Amino acid sequence: MSKQNLVIVGNGMAPGRLLEHLFEATDSYNVTIFNAEPRVNYDRIMLSPVLSGEKSFEDIVIHSEEWYAGHGITLHKGAKVSKIDRAAKTVTSENGITAPYDKLVIATGSSPFIIPVPGKDLDGVLAYRDLEDTYGMMKAAKAGGRAVVIGGGLLGLEAAAGLRMQGMEVTVIHLMASLMERQLDPAAGFLLQRELEGRGIEVLCEANTKQILGTDKVEGVELADGRIIDASLVVMAVGIRPSVQLAKDAGLEVNRGIVTGFDLKTSDPDIYSVGECVEVGGMVYGLVAPLYQMAKVAAAHLSGPSDAAFQHVETPTKLKVTGVNLYSVGDFAEGPDREDIVLRNASAGTYKRVILRDNKVIGAVMYGDVADGGWYNEMLKSGEDVSDKHETLIYGQMFQGGGAVDPLAIVAGLSDDAEICGCNGICKGQITSAITEKGLTSLAEVRAHTKASASCGTCTGLVQDLMTITLGEDAAAVPEGMCGCTHLGHGDVRRLIVAKELKSIPAVMQELEWTTPEGCAKCRPALNYYLISDWPGEYADDMQSRFINERVHANIQKDGTYSVVPRMWGGITTPDELRAIADVADKFDIPTVKVTGGQRIDLLGVKKEDLLPVWKDLNDAGMISGAAYAKGLRTVKTCVGKDWCRFGTQDSTGLGVKLEQFLWGSWAPAKLKLAVSGCPRNCAESTCKDIGIVCVDSGYEVLYGGAAGLHIQGTTKLGNVATEQDVIEVVGALTQFYRETGYYLERIYKWADRIGYDHVKAMVFDDLEQRHAYYERFVYSQKFAQIDPWAERVAGAEAHEFSPMAEIKLEAAE
Repeated sequence: MSKQNLVIVGNGMAPGRLLEHLFEATDSYNVTIFNAEPRVNYDRIMLSPVLSGEKSFEDIVIHSEEWYAGHGITLHKGAKVSKIDRAAKTVTSENGITAPYDKLVIATGSSPFIIPVPGKDLDGVLAYRDLEDTYGMMKAAKAGGRAVVIGGGLLGLEAAAGLRMQGMEVTVIHLMASLMERQLDPAAGFLLQRELEGRGIEVLCEANTKQILGTDKVEGVELADGRIIDASLVVMAVGIRPSVQLAKDAGLEVNRGIVTGFDLKTSDPDIYSVGECVEVGGMVYGLVAPLYQMAKVAAAHLSGPSDAAFQHVETPTKLKVTGVNLYSVGDFAEGPDREDIVLRNASAGTYKRVILRDNKVIGAVMYGDVADGGWYNEMLKSGEDVSDKHETLIYGQMFQGGGAVDPLAIVAGLSDDAEICGCNGICKGQITSAITEKGLTSLAEVRAHTKASASCGTCTGLVQDLMTITLGEDAAAVPEGMCGCTHLGHGDVRRLIVAKELKSIPAVMQELEWTTPEGCAKCRPALNYYLISDWPGEYADDMQSRFINERVHANIQKDGTYSVVPRMWGGITTPDELRAIADVADKFDIPTVKVTGGQRIDLLGVKKEDLLPVWKDLNDAGMISGAAYAKGLRTVKTCVGKDWCRFGTQDSTGLGVKLEQFLWGSWAPAKLKLAVSGCPRNCAESTCKDIGIVCVDSGYEVLYGGAAGLHIQGTTKLGNVATEQDVIEVVGALTQFYRETGYYLERIYKWADRIGYDHVKAMVFDDLEQRHAYYERFVYSQKFAQIDPWAERVAGAEAHEFSPMAEIKLEAAE
């Protein structure tokens, strides 16, 4: 059966999502796309981070050139359609391209509304709808001066924040009495205005534009009350209108938008329409979630007979301005049949308002503390009667049932149909099912299979919480968004700590505008690591910002007891050490003694009150912590090597000991497990470790990026070197590069996947000068690496008094 011709006019987010759904269901169409823009599809809701400099165009591309080619799509870029001939069933572009269709999708989007004031056509007056507008603003910002943004809605404020971050002076002119009046009530609008003014953005509400001043280009803006504001750039962000002229000229039914049924068919049954140009059920939409629902419904009907129908759902509003947390959903207008519950915290600058009717949530507005937005939205959609939680409702989900609970428990307690990703309409059950059924272990995989957090990214923390609940900490540790305390990602935080020379946790939280006073259990350990890594010798490790296992130097077990693992360098021990371990096990009635996969002995079932005396006895025998809890070096596994094995080519045991002593005590983004195998038979399992060494006749093969947990992955070869010192230098350089660019809890294989294996090789192996520089920085940082604090506690002495361990560390580094 021959394929039908499907022509799509427009290449925005809605038609792109339509094609994804369509290709999943059928291969029955030859697809042709006419795109007015000269590029591929991109995420328009992420233009704000591009404007602010936080992302590039490449970061927001949705479908690459390879995607179109892989699906056999004919993409006409820079080809605006000028005519639809319904009788001939053809589409023709302004540059003369004509394509026949059996089915047609119109996705012409919307056009910015330009206020008809004198001066609106001057050079320097821009709208804010697409990438060209964004690039125009970025170009203008390089010249400096003042930008006037007309409109205090979502787009206007995102433009204002981005231009301010680009270094311009910015004034926002807004006709109404408070900002974002369609999405926020006056109280939240006031807090938002105060926040923006605190960032140096001037906000003028109840201000009406009379004219834009200038001869050939913008020079200023005059207001109706006579005030004049100097300006070199004016951004119009006062609203949008559906782009319907093409459909109107084709004789389709048009009202405010292109009129469709709930199946997204227009008045012509062979023509569908999706996106901001559509009017369905008497409503037009500008947020991405309903547009994606349109795409799904239209794709279902194009695939064959379907009863799929578009349904109106209240969509939450979020502002994509770094560090500004606001959330609104539903109906928050005043009315006699409504009840308001309000909570304000002046010192924290937070505001929460929940609107009830007949004891049901019908709306919510939050500023500052938005963690409960999804919970309120779930109750709004379900129509749940909240009479039984009326008194505690405003305090949020954490305080239901008489006291605060773990935030992870809150996420775990959400129903399967609770919405997690508002942009894409993805619920909790879809995400957890995909994780378990498809074996997903990374955020990138979850995004690829579910689309959750793939748009604006504000739900990333929730998605990661679901991964933690479903898979456990290590598997879910795919850092991107840090936590609810900030909208900054790990990469932005790392970059800004160095750029702004921030050298303490309070300094980071103040300068990067944390929304909580002290951070949380997610962000504090990450900040502590980044500060240790970036400012060795200047920042003092904050043990209270470490996980419990790191604080007590033992791994907590499911029954509340602890596991103690003394270090055995390279898996080598002595009779005295073995006797000391046996004596401790007897003395403290430790129930289980086990040999670990890292060639050490694990004492399992140690009571918390016995931890100090256990470590005192082990310290007295010269043994220190094996750091089986560390975000850093765990073990270096070895085989016996050439001293004993008839196949051994090098001294693998000796090299393993040297590497362990060299790396010992240094912290890393995540745990590091190494191995050294004496020959290619690989008895130490070097090819599944974070870093592996395989001894060969000519020297040593250096490998990295292996995994053998929930995720199974073999190592990648970095290269061959000739001497042990070469191995130590390469491993030191690789570790330092990982430490400087890795995100907290990001395993080395995930780090390499993210930044590229070729790039890693170029930086720490091929470029000898760069390699040595990283190695030298590692050696320098090791001078400040932590000496085992248990020794300090049990002996009441300073760390430097434990000279044998300190000397081992420094000698190996030198």
